[in-house]
Amino acid sequence: MYIGGEWRDASGGEKHTLYNPATGEPLASVPYASEQDADLAIETAKNVLTDENWKAMDPSKRGLMLRTLAKLTYEHAKELALIESQNNGKTIRDAMGDIRFAAATLDYYAGWCDKIEGRTIPVAGNRLDFTLRQPLGATLHIIPWNFPLQLAIRSIAPALAAGCSVIAKPASLTPLSLLRWGKLAEEAGVPKGVLQIITGSGSRIGSYLAKSPLIDGISVTGSVETGASVMKTAAENITPVTLELGGKGANVVLPDANLKRAAKGICFGIFWNAGQMCWAGSRLIAHEEIADQLVELVKEEATKWKIGVGTEEGVRIGSLVSQEQREIVLNYVHKGLDSGAKLVMGGEPPKDEKLQKGAFLQPTILTDVDPNSVVVKEEIFGPVLTVLTFSDLDEAVRLANDTDFGLLNGVWTSNLRAAHLLARELESGMVSVNEYPVTFPQTPFIGWKKSGIGAEQGELALQFYSKTKNVNINFSF
Repeated sequence: MYIGGEWRDASGGEKHTLYNPATGEPLASVPYASEQDADLAIETAKNVLTDENWKAMDPSKRGLMLRTLAKLTYEHAKELALIESQNNGKTIRDAMGDIRFAAATLDYYAGWCDKIEGRTIPVAGNRLDFTLRQPLGATLHIIPWNFPLQLAIRSIAPALAAGCSVIAKPASLTPLSLLRWGKLAEEAGVPKGVLQIITGSGSRIGSYLAKSPLIDGISVTGSVETGASVMKTAAENITPVTLELGGKGANVVLPDANLKRAAKGICFGIFWNAGQMCWAGSRLIAHEEIADQLVELVKEEATKWKIGVGTEEGVRIGSLVSQEQREIVLNYVHKGLDSGAKLVMGGEPPKDEKLQKGAFLQPTILTDVDPNSVVVKEEIFGPVLTVLTFSDLDEAVRLANDTDFGLLNGVWTSNLRAAHLLARELESGMVSVNEYPVTFPQTPFIGWKKSGIGAEQGELALQFYSKTKNVNINFSF
């Protein structure tokens, strides 16, 4: 682990073996932190906030540091992608995209370091009133396993840009790319104590860190259950949180859409990363006039997605993160079929003998689903697409909004009026028209309903990692 600028084992010497989910082979051993290690990480993160090397660092120098780290992340993208593919099961192609996006995020926030400004406010009398924006403090980052490095950097970058210190707690299954990146942070000149990377059990160490009254802010990307648990814990200390949780995204396809283009986007939105995405387009809501044709096009496109070990050439669908996760997904498929759904394709592991030791699953499409079935209502987190149909826009909106989640929805149409209408009426923090999914470092990543609180990415993220102070000066003396 990386605490206080030093690489160390867990204080109790406990280790955890990680396995490549595509092959079942042992991959690495990492420390399993104790409460003593967590205390050290918290103490270090708090102390560095008063260290002049960090507190008084010129913001432009902080920006240069982040830009250097972005450059190093780009330069080591292939190495980091290989580590992530072996640790997570995703394809090298997907991992490379993730790492490059992470580097772009660092580069974006590097430009913000000397632009975090207050404002002057006109008030009565001989007074000057203005605001200061200052670092939030010591921040805890609880990171999921589906995009291990990209989602870590998504919250770490704005925290560092704002002048905070960081304790990063990666998922116990997938810490390796973040640990390797920590060495790049050293090389980029991140001062000792500013960044801690602590590995171990989420239920034990993640919860222990979140309970600390010394933590000034918590960023969580994970399940609704994890977010609710952390939020409840944080409430005891009035610790602010930003939560990016689950999703049940819908792709609403109108009859005037470019169906071939829509089919490609729908496949990308549910089969990319083996469907293990909070913003997955797991629900296809198609107009009844084109539903059958569109499903055939999606099926045709999905058959082109080669399944295999992520490090192999041409593979589009890698392994799920674990055998346990595959069983969860298969259980959902069986429940969908039991409730009357029709299996159009997939629904089981691939037959290829070479893939039997991995946690692979074929891309799966279910039609004729009951709108109240668990496969429509609950987040599956796997390569499973359910299909519903509608007859008019009001019905499409009702079906799309009939969920506890509200992260990303997609709209496919050539009708500008319909696009704007649906973008306004869909109950989600993000709407994408004629492509899915898409985001950029500079655009806010926002969840409504049970999909989250607050925003990641863009300028809005900096608001969480900085606190505002109002100053009033009366100069009538």
